Amino acid sequence: MEDIAQKIRTFVIDNLLFGQEGDGFSNEDSFLESGMIDSMGILSLVEFVTETFAISIDDRDIVPENWDSVSRIARFVQAKIISV
Repeated sequence: MEDIAQKIRTFVIDNLLFGQEGDGFSNEDSFLESGMIDSMGILSLVEFVTETFAISIDDRDIVPENWDSVSRIARFVQAKIISV
């Protein structure tokens, strides 16, 4: 799962934070609470995850429990991969 989390983290830093990691940004930090990523950023993440990990994502899967941090996304992706 570390590899999944690292790919997601790298995408967030490079594409949504424009290369500026910032102090204290951890894989557990809430995107919504910190204001780090907005709804358009979440949609970009969904597209990235779908293409990178070759999984399908239903609309009902796009909830904060699955998409509000690097760790949550990695756990969600891992569960999707295992269930295939």
